[in-house]
Amino acid sequence: MISYPAAAPARKTPLAGKVILITGASSGIGAATAVRLAKEGHHVVLGARRIERLKDLAGQIAADGGSAGYKALDVTDAAAMQDFVDSAAAEYGRVDVIVNNAGVMLLSRMESLLVKEWTAMVDANIKGLLHGIAAALPHFQRQHAGHFITIASIGAHQVVPTSAVYSGTKFAAWAITEGLRQELDPSIRVTTISPGVIDTELATHITDTEARELMVAYRRFSLPADTVAQSISYALNQDGQTDINEIILRPTGQR
Repeated sequence: MISYPAAAPARKTPLAGKVILITGASSGIGAATAVRLAKEGHHVVLGARRIERLKDLAGQIAADGGSAGYKALDVTDAAAMQDFVDSAAAEYGRVDVIVNNAGVMLLSRMESLLVKEWTAMVDANIKGLLHGIAAALPHFQRQHAGHFITIASIGAHQVVPTSAVYSGTKFAAWAITEGLRQELDPSIRVTTISPGVIDTELATHITDTEARELMVAYRRFSLPADTVAQSISYALNQDGQTDINEIILRPTGQR
């Protein structure tokens, strides 16, 4: 069952726009994407572990005249992801888009041997993406329509000291999404978006002291999360003849 803020009761039919599922929607790129797409007339379904943040965000969207539901979601749990997607499909009769955005960035040098953090990145950044694809693909195939959007990273295209494992997971996300695109019927669109430095809380989760210090200089230049939301909107708003396969964006100061 998808929850709704008090200002926006559950409805059996969404707005005229698309039904868009967003993982990792409690902050950063996910939250900014939810706000932008709701303003554009789409119905957004928000998923993340921090349910109170989702409730507040859905309430904000409703207060601004948009339509949003939310559901607690841990993308590393395949059954939870399946329920997240199936609940939306049951509520609205279809799912048009899934934005696989949830992820973690726990940078460190390999010699630090932060194996638990490596595993956490693999679980969220790779397995979480696969769970989203597995849950949404049967719906898209049945509908003969749908759009996968993967939020990868500039780390999928470059490796720097402390980013080996993170970049590895994001390269995997890029490769998985590109392989999916090539395999699917053209009626299902697939887009990978690889942002550079974005002003989000991701870097605050880094526990390795050296990596945290390096990120201070690396993040001198950053873009607001809505910049990525704009690129998602651009990909979604193409006509049926156009599939935006990949977007790479970064601050002009990040060379």
